[in-house]
Amino acid sequence: MGKTISVINQKGGVGKTTTAVNFAASLSALEKKVLLIDMDPQGNATSMSSIKGENFNTIYDMMADPSVKAVYPTKLPSMKIIPCNSDLTGAEIELLGVENREFVLKETLKKLKDKFDFIIIDSPPTLNILTVNNMVASDGIIIPIQCEYFALEGLSRIMETMNSIKSLNPSVEIYGILLTMYDKRVKLTYEVENDVREHFGDLVFDTVIPRNVKLSESPSFGMPILLYDVASIGAKKYLELAEEFLGRIN
Repeated sequence: MGKTISVINQKGGVGKTTTAVNFAASLSALEKKVLLIDMDPQGNATSMSSIKGENFNTIYDMMADPSVKAVYPTKLPSMKIIPCNSDLTGAEIELLGVENREFVLKETLKKLKDKFDFIIIDSPPTLNILTVNNMVASDGIIIPIQCEYFALEGLSRIMETMNSIKSLNPSVEIYGILLTMYDKRVKLTYEVENDVREHFGDLVFDTVIPRNVKLSESPSFGMPILLYDVASIGAKKYLELAEEFLGRIN
């Protein structure tokens, strides 16, 4: 049975979706069977995977009716996606009236877990009921943080949420904290890195994701960085991240 991993940060603009898509693509490139699930109503992971138009089933449809099929191919042979659109926003309200609402996604994914090595979930940039569903459904989480002021403050909130989630999913763990938008030219980058590594030690990945023009461009072309420019530093670093992650869990 595969592992389910949520990419989580309640702040926007920290590279969360970029990490979810490119981490999934890199695991796929390393010959793992990967399912990417877009659980952010903004649908950016969906558009980055070249799923376009209005006529497709979504994770919202699957959560409403588990018999619905919504797994689609991507341009990477061993990577599939369950897309989303703005309809998912409605699920935030609808779930509030559902019994055992925190477990809806977990139940939805039960039939899929044994078909993939890894299920990667992109979460919304807020700690809402959708994010709670993601964490309850996951074996572990990855937390991308931008090298900026208040990075530790955001991490503290996620840690508090993790402690609360333990009552619903005792086995969930933090697989790693990922430093993103790393810029060697900026002194603050080193200060944030030192603080995060001092506070969280081995939880912080050795791999850091640098600021990279190609990495910023790839979403507008609807593809992960590996397909947009495999020779770029962004592509190399996400492959390093996937390799480091596999080394940690094996």
